[in-house]
Amino acid sequence: MEEEQLLKNRKIKPTASRILVLRYFLEKDNAISLKKLENDLHHSEKSTLYRTLKTFERQKIIHSIDDGTGIKKYALCLESCNCESQDLHFHFHCTECKETFCLNNQRMPSIELPLKFSITSANLVIKGVCANCN
Repeated sequence: MEEEQLLKNRKIKPTASRILVLRYFLEKDNAISLKKLENDLHHSEKSTLYRTLKTFERQKIIHSIDDGTGIKKYALCLESCNCESQDLHFHFHCTECKETFCLNNQRMPSIELPLKFSITSANLVIKGVCANCN
């Protein structure tokens, strides 16, 4: 089972709930909110889903996205991702369907900060109409 091995590789115990959530993310090409996850996996408890998201984020299976809607969303990390500054990428938020997508091939430009400034995170969301809505 691919999902089980991916969890074990990230030192996460492969429970039925975690496998279910991971499988759900693997089937999606867009970012997912906790509410969307709850609605689609309605047999799972909200607290279990929330804890699973936090575990996945901590172990770098997913990353969180602030797309400007006020609702945190989550997306799968690339296999090579370690969610550090060298893996920053753009996100695209569709103003029609309200979906958010990772643009993994578009890297953030290098930014020269003044002395003693340090980046802890960066986020650039491009807004427009996605291919499905266009």
